[in-house]
Amino acid sequence: MLLQKLTSPDLISTQQAFHSKDEIIQYLIDRLDEQGKLHSKEEFYQAVMDRETLSPTGFEGGLAIPHGKSTAVKEAAFAVVTLDKPLHTWESIDPANEVKLVFLLAIPENEAGSTHLSLLAELVTRLSNENYKNQLLHSTSNQELFQNLDPQKETEVPRTADQQGQSLNKTILAITACPAGIAHTYMAAEALIKAGNELGVNVIVEKQGANGIDGRHTNAQLQQAHAVIFATDVAVKDEKRYSHLPKVKTSVAAPLKKAKDIVNQALAKSESGNRKKFSPEIEENDSGKGFKTEIKDSILTGISYIIPIIVAGGMTLAAAVLFSQAFDLQGLFNQEGSWLWLLRQLGGTLLGTLMVPILAAYMAYSIADKPALGPGFAAGVAANLIGSGFLGGMLGGILAGYFLKFLKNTVKPKGTFAGFISFWLYPVVGTLVVGSIMLFVIGKPLAFVNEGLIDWLKGMSGTNALIMGAIIGAMVSFDLGGPVNKAAYTFCIGAMASGNIVPYATFASVKMVSAFSVTGATIIGKKHFTKAEQEIGKQTWLLGLAGITEGAIPFMINDPLRVIPSLITGSAITGAIVSYFHIGLNVPGAGIFSLALLKGHSFLIAGCIWFGAALIGGAISMVLLIATRQRKNRKEKQASQAAA
Repeated sequence: MLLQKLTSPDLISTQQAFHSKDEIIQYLIDRLDEQGKLHSKEEFYQAVMDRETLSPTGFEGGLAIPHGKSTAVKEAAFAVVTLDKPLHTWESIDPANEVKLVFLLAIPENEAGSTHLSLLAELVTRLSNENYKNQLLHSTSNQELFQNLDPQKETEVPRTADQQGQSLNKTILAITACPAGIAHTYMAAEALIKAGNELGVNVIVEKQGANGIDGRHTNAQLQQAHAVIFATDVAVKDEKRYSHLPKVKTSVAAPLKKAKDIVNQALAKSESGNRKKFSPEIEENDSGKGFKTEIKDSILTGISYIIPIIVAGGMTLAAAVLFSQAFDLQGLFNQEGSWLWLLRQLGGTLLGTLMVPILAAYMAYSIADKPALGPGFAAGVAANLIGSGFLGGMLGGILAGYFLKFLKNTVKPKGTFAGFISFWLYPVVGTLVVGSIMLFVIGKPLAFVNEGLIDWLKGMSGTNALIMGAIIGAMVSFDLGGPVNKAAYTFCIGAMASGNIVPYATFASVKMVSAFSVTGATIIGKKHFTKAEQEIGKQTWLLGLAGITEGAIPFMINDPLRVIPSLITGSAITGAIVSYFHIGLNVPGAGIFSLALLKGHSFLIAGCIWFGAALIGGAISMVLLIATRQRKNRKEKQASQAAA
């Protein structure tokens, strides 16, 4: 791909001065708009900022690649800027990243799965080469940088592991996959290939991204391989292919920080003698993945697919409620067929009708791949029909996944009837069997359990409510968006879907605690924190207001033994307060935007308790953060003096 085709010297700027990420993004959007690439720069700005809330677009080595997909884009293009002074407040996978080079990608909505992924993959591949990146950074004019985008010599672009494999004596396979399936997937892949080249190892990476499997491993590669690395945050597709190989499993972000260590782990495992004979038709149940891991991956995959549905449905329903309250349109809100009623129905349908079937379908998909989608959707619809809610959907998804896994192992798509088996027998038989089991066998017991859970939650008061709220609060801030946080989210969404709205209000309030405490600690206890931490703290409170916990992650990574207990303590107290006063939230919202939608008390009282609890928890965690950091600094100083 020639990058020059998607930009121009007028879209490139060098050695510019900026003070914030927002200022850079606004500047680059203005350049795109001036060159006629946008229908509306305001709409495109919103698309870019919406993407920023999902995960960091800063990486490592001074690089940031913000991007937006929107109908506001006329044609695919990108703008580039280099900075005269590095910006260290850009949220990045590497907390120490100081951004010096920014690419802003503008992609039309209808090219999200093609141009977007191709351009991003090409950029990531090239920028993983330090020489290439340095050429761009050291360009002194927009014309020079433009010319450097597409090197004249092929050797200036990093070669793939396949191209270098002849000179290497060991082959390590790798899978990279993240929930979004875009940037992190490709960045992790390039990091592993680069580490392999430096260590004299042939690392061949299969990217399981948003556009499907890219660079699928061949049978020859599978046979030659000595070990495999799974750098994934979602379930690996066709993991059975690697059951003969020793495995290293880690997160998709890990190779960006310690790729060499991960490759060395794989090399060490390859020496253990656990490698088995490869067969192209290894049975699926020979996979090295354990039952618990498969269930966990299934749940996380299902959650990753319902989050957009929850956000879209929740915000649509919230908009309808706000319109009715702000403009006294309650009559229109309840009038069947009116525009406000239809908007309300749209949001309610996304949350009440689609959420559980999508959860079940993608949980099944995680276990048995695409043939399980139809039966998984059927299991979710059945869960809605029998009133078993979120709990039934999760059980139905697992049931559909394992039944299809059994069916695929029992009836293999071979010969003349291969297409018939794959596209008719699997989905039809799976739907009939799983749907019937859900409706006629486990339907009543599941509904009974679900109703019992609802009644139990509704009956919680006093000490029980305090305990439940404290547990939710502790889970939210334990890993700030990780699996434990997601488990709390799943429980709260499930409770909401079943009619209990207190747990989600607790969850939403606690999400602000970590951000508030970090900001407070870096301001009040300024002298105890580094300059970089102080800069991060200045903006973290804004992320907290939007319900984003990830702003506190750099603090947690640098000092987990002190930071995690500090955050958990304040969060548990916040959760206990909100739960004790039975504050409810029946729409999945985010941060401060949930204030107008709180239930259980009058608007003023509910808002004061809900937001006040977050401030109280934040203040407690802040005091603990300062105290523990002060103690740490004192110990380090004493140790330094003793060594001297």
